[in-house]
Amino acid sequence: MRLLINGQAHDVSLSLSNLKELLSYLNLTPEGRIIELNDSIYLEESFSSSSLKEGDKIEIIQFMGGGNYVNL
Repeated sequence: MRLLINGQAHDVSLSLSNLKELLSYLNLTPEGRIIELNDSIYLEESFSSSSLKEGDKIEIIQFMGGGNYVNL
């Protein structure tokens, strides 16, 4: 199956049925992530109920904290 993940084409040899399986395949944890799948936003609680198909466009977003904001 060919997927576009974060702007890069990936040929996935395994049969992945949902976003949770995709994250596992990519060795990523679902915590702190949201995923945009074909212009729809999915939160962690809906990763298992999503469906993947050939040609899907996926953006994986990781929220991070830290750093300091300086107002100049």
